[in-house]
Amino acid sequence: MSFATPLFLWYFLPATLGCLLLAPRSARNAVVAVASLVFYASGAGGTTALLLGCIVVNFLAGRRLEPDEWGLDRSRRRYLLGGVIAVNLAVLGVWKYAGFASEQAAVLAGWFGGHLPTFEVVLPIGISFYTFHHISYVVDVYRGERPALRDPVAFVAYIAMFPQLVAGPIVRYREIADQLPQRRTHRLDDIAAGFPRFAWGLSKKVIVADSLAPVSDAAFSTSADDMTFAIAWVGAVAYTVQLYFDFSGYSDMAIGLGRMLGFRLPENFARPYSSVTVTEFWQRWHMSLSRWFRDYVYIPLGGNRNGTVRTYRNLAIVFVLTGFWHGAAWTYLVWGVFHGALLVIERAAGLDRRPAGVNARIARRAGTMVLVLVGWVFFRAPDLGSAVVMLGHMFVPDVAGLNAVVEAALTNQRTLILLAALAVVLLPAGAGTGTYLEAARTRAATGARVGVMTVGVCYAGLLVASGSFSPFLYYQF
Repeated sequence: MSFATPLFLWYFLPATLGCLLLAPRSARNAVVAVASLVFYASGAGGTTALLLGCIVVNFLAGRRLEPDEWGLDRSRRRYLLGGVIAVNLAVLGVWKYAGFASEQAAVLAGWFGGHLPTFEVVLPIGISFYTFHHISYVVDVYRGERPALRDPVAFVAYIAMFPQLVAGPIVRYREIADQLPQRRTHRLDDIAAGFPRFAWGLSKKVIVADSLAPVSDAAFSTSADDMTFAIAWVGAVAYTVQLYFDFSGYSDMAIGLGRMLGFRLPENFARPYSSVTVTEFWQRWHMSLSRWFRDYVYIPLGGNRNGTVRTYRNLAIVFVLTGFWHGAAWTYLVWGVFHGALLVIERAAGLDRRPAGVNARIARRAGTMVLVLVGWVFFRAPDLGSAVVMLGHMFVPDVAGLNAVVEAALTNQRTLILLAALAVVLLPAGAGTGTYLEAARTRAATGARVGVMTVGVCYAGLLVASGSFSPFLYYQF
């Protein structure tokens, strides 16, 4: 079930909010937990059992990972922590990477004249996200940053909470631990505050991202013989805009839904295309993922405390893992290595700080945007060969234009949407529109909320009703 479907918008969400309003305060977590499992099972089917199994293992482990008052049994807790993290990573590895590993083994065997069978494993929806939630829980409990949950219903509500279950934001346990035991009282206020944010995300997804999807799909499916300078740039730019509006739109919807349920979920985007360095880009793009890797990988490896070489090594490890976390394909690995290399180069050359002059900031912002766009070509391309072909045409101009397929996809309406959406690149690096709609109390903000909840939602609802919507891009991760 997707947020941008009639089933969710017209049946599931109203029913869930209705139950939340009618239920006693002590039953709020139960409503969220049951609704979330129903939401997940509707799309995941039998793999829901895997989620439930992971929930049981991590909940039971959490109670035994809490530090005692005198710091006894630290070695026992450390071994248990290592074991439960290994179980979580093994589940992720088998279900997400076993098929890819079998393909690479078969290729390697073929080089030596052998033959190995390959197999495919059905990827459970949201496994990358709920695995990271589980690891965050056991590590934060082990560190003593928050106590383990005693109530299994509250734990299910945290792990399976449907707004963030399948595509984030990645909510670290310490960010939400204090909210789980609360008997949330301002139910109507929460719904009123969260709905404009949800409506804004729905509009971004359905009106912009879904409109541009046929353009980027047509460009990236163009064969190497038919690829041109124009097709390559149209496809790369269309996907750059589509991905941002799709993923940030989902995050806005998730944060708005979380608020309607009574939870404050962390922000995930802060106008990343306004960045003047790649380092800044990763402080603004998918911020919950960056924070997770910082807290549970980069800092435990030593961060920047043990000299320059080890700092670069730690950055490289983080971005190799970031690439593979997104998917079992060489294109994602290359994308991660590419960004990791850019961060190392920026840090080594002293380019990871914002320049002082206006002209320098403009130049660096344009350069950063081009580098990010190049990375998205690897991210979106079906294979490395296709990515290299597209990048080659992007930087070697020719006089050929668009082919018939891309030209048919790039209608006048989509061209206008693309040009209007590109304005996000020119916006200042201030607070995002989503937080403004949710929190601002000025007359202008009220007018914007009314506009989003009327014009935006009505138009998006018509598009959803007509069937012109597509799955969120990050559902595949």
